[in-house]
Amino acid sequence: MAWSQSADLNTLGNTHFSKGFYTEAFQCYSQALEVDRKNGDQRALATTLGNLGNICAVSGRREQARAYYTEVLELQKILGEERGISTTLANLGNLSADAGEWERGRAYYLEALDIMNLLADYAGKAVLLSDLGLVARETGKEAEAFDFYQESLVLMRRVGNEAGQADVFRMMARLYLSQGRFEEAQSCTLTSLDVARRLKDELRMGGAWYVLASCHEARGEWEKAIHYLQKVVRVDEKYSLPKLSENTQRLEALTTRLKNSQEIPHE
Repeated sequence: MAWSQSADLNTLGNTHFSKGFYTEAFQCYSQALEVDRKNGDQRALATTLGNLGNICAVSGRREQARAYYTEVLELQKILGEERGISTTLANLGNLSADAGEWERGRAYYLEALDIMNLLADYAGKAVLLSDLGLVARETGKEAEAFDFYQESLVLMRRVGNEAGQADVFRMMARLYLSQGRFEEAQSCTLTSLDVARRLKDELRMGGAWYVLASCHEARGEWEKAIHYLQKVVRVDEKYSLPKLSENTQRLEALTTRLKNSQEIPHE
């Protein structure tokens, strides 16, 4: 009965999570955690803790997420869940990458990759390769990053992960953008946006709009940059995303820059 209650709460939490309703998802997972702690079911507990780690990670509560993932990892090692261990290692890698701890993140990713290769976990590996591409990009290894992204896309298509493809195209766009290759950056971003729209995934659409805004800003096309950044801020507001304040300030700065550029100086 307790297991069923926990499973139901996690399922409901996952539904909220998939829609971007993080507060409601966190509440469901927290209720499930209370049930699991009382029940003593380690597998159910590991599932719930993993979900709590995920929700904390996407909502900017990095240290809380790390604590949940660390506890999950300990449980998974006790239970001998190799696939779960690789996923949690990847999640810990994500937290390190988010904090700019690139070498630490890479170490977690490579440990996870070893397990995924042993398990022939192509779905997990596809995502992990894109993560390794990010680390390579951020540490100045751009050619290596492209190789990781290309290999990731091949596997994403193989396993039918369309959302993942949207992410990889967006990551490739950011790499092109950093190189000043605006046409390629925009092309990859529009591909990412098309996939996100097909999936009706507003969060990924917001991610693509953010990169498009950056492309136009880099070219001095303030009006177009503002157009896309307004869309980003609306998504941030709707889902209470952690970068709402940062993106709002950026939008205000761009609006001011556009206004100043339009002012006609007096003779």
